[in-house]
Amino acid sequence: MPPLPDRAAHALIIGAGLGGLAAAMRLGAKGYRVTVLDRLDRVGGRGSSITRDGHRFDLGPTIVTVPQVFEELWAACGRDFRRDVDLRPLDPFYEVRWPDGSRFRASGKTEAMIEEVARLNPDDVAGYVRFLRESETRYSFGFEDLGRRPMNRLMEIVKVLPTFVRLRADRSVYAHVAARVRDPRLRMALSFHPLFIGGDPTRVTSIYTLVNHLEKAFGVHYAMGGVQAIADAMAAVIRRQGGQVRTGAQVDRILVDDGAARGVRLASGEALDAEIVVSNADPGHTYAHLLRDRPRRRWTDRKLTRKTWSMGLFVWYFGTKGTAGRWIDVGHHTILNGPRYRGLLRDVFRHKTLSEDMSVYVHRPSVTDPGVAPPGDDTFYVLSPVPHLGGDDPVDWDAMREPYRRRMVRVLDRLMPGFEDRIGPSMTFTPDTFRERYLSPLGCGFSIEPRILQSAWFRPHNISEEARGLYLVGAGTHPGAGLPGVISSAEVLAQLVPDAPPVAHRMAAE
Repeated sequence: MPPLPDRAAHALIIGAGLGGLAAAMRLGAKGYRVTVLDRLDRVGGRGSSITRDGHRFDLGPTIVTVPQVFEELWAACGRDFRRDVDLRPLDPFYEVRWPDGSRFRASGKTEAMIEEVARLNPDDVAGYVRFLRESETRYSFGFEDLGRRPMNRLMEIVKVLPTFVRLRADRSVYAHVAARVRDPRLRMALSFHPLFIGGDPTRVTSIYTLVNHLEKAFGVHYAMGGVQAIADAMAAVIRRQGGQVRTGAQVDRILVDDGAARGVRLASGEALDAEIVVSNADPGHTYAHLLRDRPRRRWTDRKLTRKTWSMGLFVWYFGTKGTAGRWIDVGHHTILNGPRYRGLLRDVFRHKTLSEDMSVYVHRPSVTDPGVAPPGDDTFYVLSPVPHLGGDDPVDWDAMREPYRRRMVRVLDRLMPGFEDRIGPSMTFTPDTFRERYLSPLGCGFSIEPRILQSAWFRPHNISEEARGLYLVGAGTHPGAGLPGVISSAEVLAQLVPDAPPVAHRMAAE
């Protein structure tokens, strides 16, 4: 597609995360001349990557579910997602392990999942089958209905209150699972998913059991080249539409004139004009910093401070030398449970204390994608939920970074004996890193926690109340975090933003 005329309506996108890139694609398809601005050196935001000594480390999301949201995004731009991105289904999806040696392998096959449940506790099979049916109902309501349409009007949430009551949205994910199965291991294996979007399973609404259905129905996938490959493909589509993607460009503030967003000013002092401004920055940063000089009606500093934010993350990225073919029972995705489940959740989310024990998620992409490491080597990403930087006594990560990594070594050595002797390049991210690199409030990993009174209409809206022509996409707005959520936020945006006026019409108006 040739570049759009300079007189085409201009849309500025703040942030080249997956939500921002999807928004740019949607607006480009609606006739806008799009410019995407990001402070990092490459696109992808939290889904970007870093390469060291031949090892490519995916920094953020690693699991791709609901691939049709990407297919529909590409189709809206007249392109074929499957031609641009090599998406590989995984089987099993992941393996959950406990200290007693028991395991649970998740897959999309109902019979295989029932066998897994029966192996841990035969008495829980009937409850599990019921749970599957209920998860599908919650998926239809929570994702396909609420998650793919605007929720910025109060009446929209009022109309669905009877459904919330019928589906017991007041009950937490964990409480709902516990009402269906009795085995504590199964209660964990069927309830941990809100952690992937920053929520405490014991307090997040049971509507989020929809994740169990979407995994089973649509599979768990890996993009060859990592999520970075998806982000790069999105940037390529934007450029083919005639848009621009500028990295190393930090937005300092949103320019507002007569109550309307008119553009942005960069940290360098450069000002850019636009008819539409879309922020993919965290809503906390957008309202508290980018609109810091403006009076705000709804999202005041006090209101933002009172919100409950998602947990922080400690992530260790490392490569190992000569280990391809070792530890053959360690697959692409493994979850290692510590001795406590609910107790650890209380420490992280409520007490905001750093526990001696931990549960970790281990990502070993070299099992599927050998290109992430030099020949014969492996690349790993190990994540542990930790408190964010709020609370009365936040963790001093300058002091605790290395001691906590040493604790992680002891946990991983039970999974991969002797791995520490083969470590090559290594780096760690803490909540401090998330605050500095991604401008994340309190260094949290997933923006505002998706509790019932912080979801749908209660989240920062996709269309801002603070300035006309200002819109939001990404994890902190509706419908929420996770790849399907941030991509869907751009779909919701496209329903709120009018098509760009024809160039001839704009020239006549001028």
